[in-house]
Amino acid sequence: MALMTVPLDAYAIEDTSSIVTPALLIYPEFVDANIQTTLRILGNDEKRWRPHIKTSKLGAVLRRLVAHDVTQFKCSTTLELQTACENGATDVLLAFPVVGANARRTVEIANRFPSVRVSVLVESLEAAAFWNGTGIGTFIDLNPGMNRTGIAIDRVDEICAIAQQAGQQFRGLHYYDGHMSAYPLHERERPTHEGYDRLMKLVDALELSGVEIEELVTSGTPSFPFALTYHGFKGRRFHHTVSPGTIVYCDFVTLKQLPHEYGYVPAVLVLSAVISRPSPNIFTCDGGHKAVSADAGVPTCMVIGHEEWTPAKPSEEHLPVEVAANAAAPKIGDLIYLLPRHVCPTVNNFDQALFVKDGRVIGVEDVTARGHEAPLDRNLVVKQPSSGQLTQLSVP
Repeated sequence: MALMTVPLDAYAIEDTSSIVTPALLIYPEFVDANIQTTLRILGNDEKRWRPHIKTSKLGAVLRRLVAHDVTQFKCSTTLELQTACENGATDVLLAFPVVGANARRTVEIANRFPSVRVSVLVESLEAAAFWNGTGIGTFIDLNPGMNRTGIAIDRVDEICAIAQQAGQQFRGLHYYDGHMSAYPLHERERPTHEGYDRLMKLVDALELSGVEIEELVTSGTPSFPFALTYHGFKGRRFHHTVSPGTIVYCDFVTLKQLPHEYGYVPAVLVLSAVISRPSPNIFTCDGGHKAVSADAGVPTCMVIGHEEWTPAKPSEEHLPVEVAANAAAPKIGDLIYLLPRHVCPTVNNFDQALFVKDGRVIGVEDVTARGHEAPLDRNLVVKQPSSGQLTQLSVP
């Protein structure tokens, strides 16, 4: 399915009269198709895939992954961790450097779900020491050049010391090379493989030092195809997993980043209403950046079935759309279907999603892992500094 020729008929809802816009639409048949496509690409080895659920977020969608025997995940928040544990996960890596109260909350969740193998990222001796005795596994977070988190990949002695500090709780290495998205698809394999060459030199050095690596986690969506063409991961003692998550829903950047022949299809859209015609060549809909995320730039989306309409810079609630010369424009009140540029934060904008099949809304599902957990427990008891007495904290 070519990106600019995604057929509107495959997504249109027959009766939209009762839908309040903007609305998040999820097409479960297309979700299942993308899951099946991924498994096919992975040789039907579901254990090779550790999808990041910052994209899917819904318990209802996680259960669809579990129904396909995909039960190991990555996540970024304690709420995502809890959602995964509640919906059939057997192994969850909290791929975010949690500290303080967030770390203690991670321990609480892990203790609530003893049948789920919970792991976290570490990048220092101090972090590794914190998790000792908690029963939570640790992966060393490597910095592959993205300079977001992790320890530099050439600090071999320090990485070895961290693994030894973690002891039996050490599980492996986490290598997220998201910066490979800066390269066009046809140029991406070479720098991706060069990064994996450096990674394997580290793996060899650790194994020579007696460090046993159980799992090597690499590759978000941009580098996913080239992890599969890298021969250095084959025939090793460690288990290699890839962690693309956006492929479950597919935004228009994802569809451009991956080979067309893979066959991924959009599974999430935003339904938006035309609310104004401020000029002859512009109409405005209610798909502003509080609905369709603008974090990945402009245009924030594309209009399904209408390549002659180009979304412009949004404000909070408004999305102006430019109409090409001699092209027809919609009327006020018409509904349009928007394919997000970046689906992960777009899903996070909504409390609920409409599940759509065969032109009908078949259900409403909560976006279970939207946002974060409450910053304070409503039943928290605190000590007053002046009197030292314990009092109940009032949280409205």
